Amino acid sequence: MLAYNKLAYYNQSMIDDTLEINLGFTLADISRLMRKRFDESARDLELTRAQWRVLNYLVRYEGITQSSLADMLEIESITLGRHIDRLEEAGWVERRHDPSDRRVWLLFLQDKARPILDRLGDIANETLEEALSGLSKKQRLALMDKLLLIKGNLVNKENGDRKPAEPAAVSAAAGD
Repeated sequence: MLAYNKLAYYNQSMIDDTLEINLGFTLADISRLMRKRFDESARDLELTRAQWRVLNYLVRYEGITQSSLADMLEIESITLGRHIDRLEEAGWVERRHDPSDRRVWLLFLQDKARPILDRLGDIANETLEEALSGLSKKQRLALMDKLLLIKGNLVNKENGDRKPAEPAAVSAAAGD
């Protein structure tokens, strides 16, 4: 029985050590912690992270159709519809009929949304700065280079391309 307990402890210890250095778990933990920190900072603004994400996309793609936005956000149209309903009721978003197809809704930001998006952007930057504290500019750029390379590898694989991604040139583009 004692040998089993030592073995169980040893195996659990190895699992714990592996989890601590596992890239997927580490990235997921970082993402979860950053989301949690962002939510805590943005609580007083009375917007959920999901709603902020919708508004953030609308800044870039104002006039987009509801179905196209759902595709970009990788969520179901019905889920986006509920977000838009709430955002519209709060006066953040406006739906307009597409002049070429009355069945289609085009989405636009209301003026009220723009200052809150600026504040949410500040909160996002503060959260990122907290997460990256202790890293020099050069280290931050190198980290982004590596993460973009990993992302590129996964995107290439998803698209059926077997060759590795080209290294991202974030550091070079930033002058390092």
